[in-house]
Amino acid sequence: MSDVANGEPCTSPLELFNSIAAQGALVKSLKAKKASKDEIDCAVKMLLSLKMSYKAAMGEDYKADCPPGNPSTVSSSDPDATEASEDFVDPWTVRTSSAKGIDYDKLIVQFGSSKIDKELINRIERAIGQRPHRFLRRGIFFSHRDMNQVLDAYENKKPFYLYTGRGPSSEAMHVGHLIPFIFTKWLQDVFNVPLVVQMSDDEKYLWKDLTLDQAYSYTMENAKDIIACGFDINKTFIFSDLEYMGRSPGFYKNVVKIQKHVTFNQVKGIFGFTDSDCIGKISFPAVQAAPSFSNSFPQIFRDRTDIQCLIPCAIDQDPYFRMTRDVAPRIGYPKPALLHSTFFPALQGAQTKMSASDPNSSIFLTDTAKQIKTKVNKHAFSGGRDTVEEHRQFGGNCDVDVSFMYLTFFLEDDDKLEQIRKDYTSGAMLTGELKKTLIDVLQPLIAEHQARRKEVTDEMVKEFMTPRQLSFHFQ
Repeated sequence: MSDVANGEPCTSPLELFNSIAAQGALVKSLKAKKASKDEIDCAVKMLLSLKMSYKAAMGEDYKADCPPGNPSTVSSSDPDATEASEDFVDPWTVRTSSAKGIDYDKLIVQFGSSKIDKELINRIERAIGQRPHRFLRRGIFFSHRDMNQVLDAYENKKPFYLYTGRGPSSEAMHVGHLIPFIFTKWLQDVFNVPLVVQMSDDEKYLWKDLTLDQAYSYTMENAKDIIACGFDINKTFIFSDLEYMGRSPGFYKNVVKIQKHVTFNQVKGIFGFTDSDCIGKISFPAVQAAPSFSNSFPQIFRDRTDIQCLIPCAIDQDPYFRMTRDVAPRIGYPKPALLHSTFFPALQGAQTKMSASDPNSSIFLTDTAKQIKTKVNKHAFSGGRDTVEEHRQFGGNCDVDVSFMYLTFFLEDDDKLEQIRKDYTSGAMLTGELKKTLIDVLQPLIAEHQARRKEVTDEMVKEFMTPRQLSFHFQ
């Protein structure tokens, strides 16, 4: 599964300004000649992306009458200019101008998914007979598609399986990458179901400046971190696209079926591909879609096509599965269900996702206790006041404070988290104390992960990645 690649091509502000003007003219001409909706949507998406890049480079919105270097003297006459400050989310880029991060309620409306409400959380609790995971209790997994259908199946003793993944773009993973795997392990444990994990090394080769051997070696290294999360070897199959595609006719047949039912216009509209993108990128979405169908894994599910799939993932991956859900009924398969998580913010603030390519934006799973302490103290964006006096008087802002955000992900104790929120908001707790609390949570968490990873041998990785029958109670 793809991760965000936050890097933009190196372009001067003036070149960006001119590109926006040209793209704006293209959108107008497409609308004037009544081009197809897909073509217009694709052009508008590119326009918004250019404007976001401009704002990131210049620190202000694009204004049609104000080239870079000229002070803005009048309000913009460009009706699209304000759109650059809107949230922008796709499988490769996540950006917002708000220090609070992405507006997830708006995203639910935009993507057409459903909110995970109290009623659904209560239903999950009744089904599994235990307390829901903190990620559900705290709205970290906040949106879903068809989760009620999965619970219907489970309550009627019908099978389902889990599918998640990782785009192995670097050797070291960061704590943000753990979020879907921590939650998926919990789902596997409480529902006692099989899991398939896609390592999309083919995708990383297509999008990044990597050789095939590098991409595959990252798969093997990242697999060790995933296994260290504690997955059950008897119920988990991890596979490399580069390796599995050639070994599984069932998987490749599904890729081809999906490719036949999605047009070039559709993928351009969904993913923003352009005519200069390599054809590998254009066909890749079918590869990420194929694990959603049970007969892609005949060694696990034999030739059954009726077993529903549940996909826990960050919401930036949803475009892939909107496409998959559109295709599924046309090729005779059930639509996959989804659980969407929020993004794990960069240390510098919630305007963007933590990135593996920027070492200072991330806490890596390889970081020492000292590195974790330094990064949190030096780089974690604070919602505190400028002086101790002001902070004591007015209190801190937990909505923008990255240390508090991280604690919502990793501190298990709800009561303790609420007490920290109250103390920080009232000014009783200072920023340094809040950061120390986070450091005290992260250091043992990372150290324990490193200890578990050390125990993962190459032989274990090979075993997890061998196509085989898995044991689960819906045989």
